[in-house]
Amino acid sequence: MMDVTTLVDEARLDSFIHLIEVIDEHLPEGFEKTTDGHGVHYVVPLERYPSGYHVTPGTPLPFISVIAQKRHVGLYHMGIYADPELLAWFEQEYEKRVPTKLDMGKSCIRFNNVKRIPFDLVGELVEKMTVDEWIQRYEGNRG
Repeated sequence: MMDVTTLVDEARLDSFIHLIEVIDEHLPEGFEKTTDGHGVHYVVPLERYPSGYHVTPGTPLPFISVIAQKRHVGLYHMGIYADPELLAWFEQEYEKRVPTKLDMGKSCIRFNNVKRIPFDLVGELVEKMTVDEWIQRYEGNRG
């Protein structure tokens, strides 16, 4: 595993590492794990999708990022931003399984209390979209 100790404070380090391990375990083949000194990212490599990310030409297509912010650990999942059905599934499952209210932006799931991260649900979410499905959804949304 890459060194993530500089990405998060000591109080959240174990949960941050566990979240990365869950993603690693459940991520479909074809994505590549990277870091930029701010977080851990899972991308579609340029070898697989040469067009890359339209916002930053020449860079891989982002899919999932885990970034420790000042007050939360953020799980950024572009699939839930791009796929309304996947978002609806996640919101329903979260409500069923987690006693706290979902704190979420467009693609960011904010875990304010790292002791309440639903790791099993995150694993299921990560499994739900393959590289090919993500590329197809991305291209379809760019339309």
